[in-house]
Amino acid sequence: MTNRTDRPAKAFVWSDESEPHKKRTREIITKYPEIRELIGRNPYTFLVILLCVGVQLGLAFWLRDAPWWLLLPAAYGLGAFACHTLFVCIHECAHNLIFKSRPLNTLSGILANLPLVFPSSVSFQKYHLQHHSHQGVEALDADMPFRWEARLIDNSVAGKALWLLFYPFFQLLRPLRLTREISIFDKWTVVNWIVQFSFMALVIWQMGWMATLYLVASFFFSIGLHPLGARWIQEHYLTHGTQETKSYYGILNPVNLNVGYHNEHHDFPSIPWNKLPRIKAIAAPFYDGLGYHTSYTGLLFRFLFDKNLSVYSRMARSKRSRSAQASKPVHADQKTS
Repeated sequence: MTNRTDRPAKAFVWSDESEPHKKRTREIITKYPEIRELIGRNPYTFLVILLCVGVQLGLAFWLRDAPWWLLLPAAYGLGAFACHTLFVCIHECAHNLIFKSRPLNTLSGILANLPLVFPSSVSFQKYHLQHHSHQGVEALDADMPFRWEARLIDNSVAGKALWLLFYPFFQLLRPLRLTREISIFDKWTVVNWIVQFSFMALVIWQMGWMATLYLVASFFFSIGLHPLGARWIQEHYLTHGTQETKSYYGILNPVNLNVGYHNEHHDFPSIPWNKLPRIKAIAAPFYDGLGYHTSYTGLLFRFLFDKNLSVYSRMARSKRSRSAQASKPVHADQKTS
């Protein structure tokens, strides 16, 4: 289902059009108003958080005296999946999709953050909502790579592998360009940091460094050089022509709380994960013609070895993008940087 386009490898693809989801949402709601009934919350997601936190702490305790040759495969094959599910739960918290109370969702995100080593849930909550509102706007969307980041990685196999391996560090730096719009620190951020660093100090004290290494490795594998890391490519990298957002309809969706239904989520961010497949079932004519993925492993290898795919394979737009009358996407090197 791949539709390649000839585009420069050294620049983002530029669009003068608005992001595509708001328009499609209006069209779907007009044709299928029953989708409004899916809007709501799923408090049972909190039980998923408790389960995955328990699994990770249990495995860390069990592996506290294990050799590295057992610890690393366990982190890759088990811990990465538990951590990835916790990331999805934090994502649900960011959209206020577990409890009605915003503070309860924030606290749930802080709890889900515990086995993920580094404090990030509160920051993600703030920056992710900007991603939905300003998809592809470099100054406002923390999901967009830096231009220097794309130049640094280029499109070599080794460069892209290292980029995935250290993806958390790039994610950490991107919000710095949003400081004019969002304050980096607030009281909830401070709470997140205090709780997280206190928890990790307790882990080191009570379980030791091998248990800590297990948690660190699980964290990096869950969003890095792992089939699960291909999710970042699946969501908004241009693997199907100039289609900005792709869904994943594969066997890992049940484990990943349907996070693969990414077009559906962007169209209806107020619908919880357990009801996302019903959006596609109800509004099938709107989704059946879109490009999608069915294998994270296949996508991971394609990203690494396909010279037509790189960190530059993203759609960028201006803050003052034009609407439906705008021109078709043109290349970034035709714009003034």
